[in-house]
Amino acid sequence: MLNRHLLMNKKSLIVFLGLGTLAFGQVSKTVSYFPLNKVALSESVFSRAMQTDKNYIMSMDADRLLAPYLKEAGLNPKKTNYPNWENTGLDGHIGGHYISALALMYASTGDAKVKQRLDYMIDELERCQDLSGNGYLSGVPNGKKIWKEISDGNIRASAFGLNDRWVPLYNIHKIYSGLRDAYWYADSEKAKKMLIKLTDWMADEVSGLSDEQIQEMLRSEHGGLNEVFADVYDITKNEKYLKLAHRFSHLAILNPLLIHEDKLTGIHANTQIPKVIGFKRIADLEHNKEWSSAADFFWANVTQKRSAIIGGNSVSEHFNPTTDFSGMIKSIEGPETCNTYNMLKLTKELFVTNPKSSYLDYYERALYNHILSTQNPEKGGFVYFTPMRPGHYRVYSQPETSFWCCVGSGMENHAKYGEMIYAHSDNDLYVNLFIPSVLKWSEKKLILRQENNFPQTPSTKLIFDLAPKSEINLKLRAPEWANASQISVFINSKNINIPVDSEGYINISRKWKKGDVIEMKMPMHLSAEQLPDNSDYYAFRYGPIVLAAKYGKENQQGLFADDSRGGHIAHGLQIPLNDIPTILGTSSTVLDHLKPVNEKDLTFKINGLYPQNKFSNGLELVPFYQVQEERYIIYFPQATQDKIETIQQKKSQEEEAVRKLDNITIDKIQLGEQQPESDHFFDSKDAYDGYMEDRHFRDAKGWFSYQMKNKDKNAKYLYLLYFDANNNRTLNAEINGIKVFSKDFEGKMGSSPQSLLIPVPESEKKKETLSIKFISGERSLTPKIIEVRLLNELPK
Repeated sequence: MLNRHLLMNKKSLIVFLGLGTLAFGQVSKTVSYFPLNKVALSESVFSRAMQTDKNYIMSMDADRLLAPYLKEAGLNPKKTNYPNWENTGLDGHIGGHYISALALMYASTGDAKVKQRLDYMIDELERCQDLSGNGYLSGVPNGKKIWKEISDGNIRASAFGLNDRWVPLYNIHKIYSGLRDAYWYADSEKAKKMLIKLTDWMADEVSGLSDEQIQEMLRSEHGGLNEVFADVYDITKNEKYLKLAHRFSHLAILNPLLIHEDKLTGIHANTQIPKVIGFKRIADLEHNKEWSSAADFFWANVTQKRSAIIGGNSVSEHFNPTTDFSGMIKSIEGPETCNTYNMLKLTKELFVTNPKSSYLDYYERALYNHILSTQNPEKGGFVYFTPMRPGHYRVYSQPETSFWCCVGSGMENHAKYGEMIYAHSDNDLYVNLFIPSVLKWSEKKLILRQENNFPQTPSTKLIFDLAPKSEINLKLRAPEWANASQISVFINSKNINIPVDSEGYINISRKWKKGDVIEMKMPMHLSAEQLPDNSDYYAFRYGPIVLAAKYGKENQQGLFADDSRGGHIAHGLQIPLNDIPTILGTSSTVLDHLKPVNEKDLTFKINGLYPQNKFSNGLELVPFYQVQEERYIIYFPQATQDKIETIQQKKSQEEEAVRKLDNITIDKIQLGEQQPESDHFFDSKDAYDGYMEDRHFRDAKGWFSYQMKNKDKNAKYLYLLYFDANNNRTLNAEINGIKVFSKDFEGKMGSSPQSLLIPVPESEKKKETLSIKFISGERSLTPKIIEVRLLNELPK
């Protein structure tokens, strides 16, 4: 047996109904992907990105990544934990990702040193698991205590916490996935046995819990545990694992999707995507059309209504309203890389049972414009947030300081570029992506070489270096960005005219000969794309490639991240939106502002910008994935002359108010949002997060608290933004245990956010850390608090 993406050959597959813009319609076949070790990347931007990733991965210290696991097993670690998220509560999560990345990289490159590192990781983890005696394996700090509590039915779950730990189910999911991938991609039988043991441990842990208790537990972020348990079923064919996968499927997310209801606005985005991958995985194993339909509905909703032009989604990690993308434009926390990592996994699963090119259109868009752009091509390092805010920048991880979730998924992203280039079904050979590579289809005794300079040259060549004796139907994807009538195909220099089929492919069926050359030319065109809410912001593509304007290198604070909890966020100067160049003209003439400079280099110029005296020479646009260590503009505002002054004045007022408050802010927390609260060591009893008027909030019938940083030791005021929308609410506030505020609220101010200033006690002003605690009254809840800041002076 070989690696899993031997690929879909190890999976049980079904047929289902496609939804959304994919339209209803049954597909008569399923497809399989080729193993990564059968697709070798040739020289291109993707092969270079993979090499950069390999260098980054191999520069990391396995013993430091293993330290949390050895500690939890009662062994002495050989070295200390890495810092950042790896020693502040999410200890061990990168270790699981690391195993997956090594397995993928080994499958893609065959590098023996990578395999040696992978085997070392597995051997050390086996020592930890063997000591547990029951199959348990985890890096969660003092995890045995909380698993015992959970097993006994003592479940204290919140969106990003479980029994006083930072998303331990999410954490342990990473080692499950790592072991599975070591088996699938690197043929590790040892990893397979460890995976089954660990799954048996979880099955025993929850055996005494009711379905209702498990659903309560699943309120806490848990990655794709339902998916991996379904995978264990597929590996073993033991029904108990499929039952476990069902029990770990979160019904609060699944049930609305089953009836095609969109209940996504305001919820943490990447928490949900892995759950849906699991729904789809289970559906494929048990021929469940309803669950497949739910997964497809989710995919269509996210890709068509909730994604920016680069294919990424979310604002500050949460799904924004489909009718309002202003938050995405304003925020420095744009689409999260992990989200797109998981959306590509979901796309891959959906294509298998409904092989339409429309799935590949999204996959290609996200691959070139988000995933490829999130790795520094020179130094390595991965991006967490890709701001859509015009004029802002990204932050890159460093191998010794940065251990965010997007570092884990980032290591995997650039190790598996070969996974979707080709697919097959019986005698059909799909050519999905135009990435230089060599395919070896061993079963058919076929070797196909793809050569191109895509996307700089909009064409590709396919050469049969070895041709089978049997007939092969070559299926060439006709991408949505190319006018189908303008696509031309040549066989051995002879033009052929074949229509595009209903799946979006050009079919050429024949007995091929060694040396046959197929050339496909796909003329590219410029296109303008509005934000999904139809507001007056436009971005541009040339073919599938998103274009961006470079906008300077000044004030890129924290460009290469340190080990602080918030080091993944680009906290440097925000260029006022009022200062961003505006396309002056009507929406119908937006595209007229672009002119080619050098189409071979994909370089264009945008003219007709306001203010004209400042941007009289226009701005140059280049592929976004080429913009690195620099500020950029992807979305340009558009306005007519009569509206421009009104719009600019309004923007200026809004920006000035925020800027004044930011200038006197020492530390800030957005309540109800996962990362800001985690970064400030959130703790609580009977507290709840919610979403109202497009704002996240937190309230409690007990209490909740944070640790805020007073780095300059000059905190003077605690600033609260809250909703006074409910009567009979009480707020008691403490700073370092000192009661500083108490008030009853009657809900008289409605749904408009209100602000409140609380002086910091003199005795606490000079302390580096302030513990802030909010407590309800005996018979009431606290108000809905949106934001908390420490200020160094009184707002004006």
